[in-house]
Amino acid sequence: MAGGDRPRRRTRGRGGAGGAGGWIAVDTGGTFTDFVRIRDGAVEVVKELSTPRAPEDAILKGLERLGGGGDVIHGSTVATNALLERKGARTALVTTAGFEDVLVIGRQTRRDLYDVFTTRPEPLVSDDCRIGVRQRTLWDGTREVALDADALGALASRVEALGVDSVAVSFLFSFADPTDEERVGALLAGRGVPVSLSSAILPEYREYERTSTTVINAYLAPVMSRYLGRLAATLGSRQLRVMQSNGGAVRAATAAKAPVHTILSGPAGGVVGAFAAGEQAGYSRLITFDMGGTSTDVALLDGQIRVTRENEIDGMPIGVPMMDMHTVGAGGGSIASADAGGALKVGPESAGADPGPICYGAGAEFTVTDANVVLGRLLPRFFLGGGMALDAGRIVGALRRLRWTRGWPSTQRLAQGVIDVVNNNMEQAIRLISVERGHDARDFSLVTFGGAGGLHAATLAAGLGIPRVIVPPHPGVLSALGLLLADARKDYSRSMVGKPATASLIRRTLAALHAQGVRELKDEGFRRSAIAAMDFVDVRYVGQSYELTVPYGRDWEAAFHRAHELRYGHSDAERAVEVVNARTALVGRTPKPAVERIPRTRRPARPLARSRVWVNGRWRSAGVYDRRDLARGHVVQGPAVIGEYSSTTFVPPEFRCDVDSVGNLILTRTR
Repeated sequence: MAGGDRPRRRTRGRGGAGGAGGWIAVDTGGTFTDFVRIRDGAVEVVKELSTPRAPEDAILKGLERLGGGGDVIHGSTVATNALLERKGARTALVTTAGFEDVLVIGRQTRRDLYDVFTTRPEPLVSDDCRIGVRQRTLWDGTREVALDADALGALASRVEALGVDSVAVSFLFSFADPTDEERVGALLAGRGVPVSLSSAILPEYREYERTSTTVINAYLAPVMSRYLGRLAATLGSRQLRVMQSNGGAVRAATAAKAPVHTILSGPAGGVVGAFAAGEQAGYSRLITFDMGGTSTDVALLDGQIRVTRENEIDGMPIGVPMMDMHTVGAGGGSIASADAGGALKVGPESAGADPGPICYGAGAEFTVTDANVVLGRLLPRFFLGGGMALDAGRIVGALRRLRWTRGWPSTQRLAQGVIDVVNNNMEQAIRLISVERGHDARDFSLVTFGGAGGLHAATLAAGLGIPRVIVPPHPGVLSALGLLLADARKDYSRSMVGKPATASLIRRTLAALHAQGVRELKDEGFRRSAIAAMDFVDVRYVGQSYELTVPYGRDWEAAFHRAHELRYGHSDAERAVEVVNARTALVGRTPKPAVERIPRTRRPARPLARSRVWVNGRWRSAGVYDRRDLARGHVVQGPAVIGEYSSTTFVPPEFRCDVDSVGNLILTRTR
C-alpha cells in the first residue's frame, strides 16, 4: 500500500529522459528501504524491510507495491557495507618501487591518542598483492626513471598469477604526468581486469590519501558493478541512476566504475531533502538530524550544502568530495546493554531489519524503538499506517529474560534511561559539527527526518538551545525524496602545487576542467544550457601543511583569510598564500517539484484520542493526532504524539507545534 499521505506537492517532472511513470526514488537503509514517487501531484510512499544479503529483493518488492512503470534513482548502501564489512574484491596495488607499503605506513596520527593498544586497520590489499614497478616521475612531471616494456610484461604476468579481481594503480606524482598509469591501465584492462587509476580517481598530491582512495575504488568496483548489473537487469528498460556522496546523481554505469563516490549515497539524499525543506520553511542556517534504524547522520548547512574531502571510513582516508556529515551508531534499532562496569550503553550494534527490535516480533534485544513503545511515544496505530504490527506486550516478557535489566525500579525508568543515553550520543554528534567548529547551535534550526528522528528531536533541541525544530512532510522517507530533488554533479580537480597562483593560470586550469565536465554531462543527457559550474581553490599560508577550500572569485584570498579565522581563530592578511588545487563542480540542473501552499484553517486542531506518555518520571495525558488532519495554522500544545505513515513526532510538554504554509511541523519551546 502507498503511504496514504495527503498530497501537498505537485511536480512538473524530474527532467532528463524519464519513463512514462516518472522517476521513483529508492533509498536502501539498514532497517527499511524507502520508496517515493510523485505522480499526478500526489506523493506516494512505501517502506519495505531491507534485505541486506540481497538489497535488490526489497527494491523489487517495493516497486511492485507502487505499481506502474517509472525510472529509478537509487541511494545505495552496498559500497558502504562492503567496505565496513571487508567484503570487497581481492585487489592488487601497483605502485612505484619502494613505495609498496604506503597503505601500512600511513600518517603519523593515532585514532585513539591515549590508547597504548591502538592498532591501525588492516590494509585492503595484502602484502603479496602490493607490486612495485621500477619507474619514477618527479613532482613537476619530469621523468627520472622511465617505465620500460620489460617491466610492463613482468607486471602483467604477476597480476595474472595473483588471480586478483581488481587492480589499483598509484604511481608517485602521477597527477603531474599520468602517462605511466595510463600505460599500465591499458595493458591490464586488455586482459579483462578492472583497473582504477589514481590520476583519474584523485589527481592530487598527498600520496597516502590518493593511494587509499584509489584502492578503495578498486576494492569496491566489482561488488558495485555486479549489484548494479543485477538491479538494472531486473528493471528491464527502466533507467537507473545512483546518488553520489557529493549530492549529485549519475548513471548506474558511471557509479559502477567509480563506486568510491557512492559511499554516502543514501545519507546524501537526506541532506539535499533537508536543505530544500529548510528553505521552503524560510530558514537556510540548518542542522540536519537523520535518525534511521541503525545510525544517525548530522550535518551543518550554513546557507549551503558543504562538501568536504577530509573524509575517513574505518580509519581509511577517502579524498573524493563527500557531504560534510558525521555519523554515530545511534538509531531506532540500536541495542541497549550494560558494559563491563554495569553502566547502561546503547549501540553502536543494531538489531537491523532481521531480527529487528523486540516489538517487531522476532528480536530478543532491547532497542531504542522498544523504549519509545514502552514510554507511549511510538503508537502501533500509526506505524507504517498500521500495516506492520508492533507487539508492545512482548517487550516486558523479553526484558525479564535479559539479565542486565534486573535492578531497575521499573520498565519505564529503564526505557527512559535508554532514551537519555542515545540522546546524549546524538547530542555529542551535533556538538561536534557545530560548537566544536566554531558555530553557535542557537543560530540554527534543526531539521529532523528519518523514521525515528521526530521522537527525539525536540529533546535534543532543548539540550542544545536550538530555537526550533522543523519536521518536513514525509520525514521518514525524506532521504528518498531528496533523491528526486538532486541534480547531477561531477567534481574535478587539478593539482597546482609549485605553480604561481596567478589569475590567468587558475582560469586556464578551471577552463580545462569545465570542458571535461561539460562533455561528460552531455553524455549523461544534459543540454549545455542546463549545466552550471561552481569553482573553488584549496588555499593555505606558505609553509602550512594543510589547506582550506574557498569559492573562487575576485576575493578568493579574502575569503581564505575569513575561513581561516573561523576555523582556527586567527588569520594574517599580510602573509603569503599559495593555491594547492583548483576545483570545479559541474552541475546538471534538473526541474524540481513545485511546492503547493496549503490553505489556512480556522478550526482548531482536535486530537483523535488521548494516550499516556511517560515524561519527566511520570505518566502524562497526551493528545494523539494524525498528521493528515493537521492544516496550516493549526497549533498543537505538548505533550502530544503526531503520527503518520513514515514517522512519529513527539511534542514534549514544554513545546508547541505550529503547521506552516507547506505542511512543515515547526516545534518551538514555550517555557
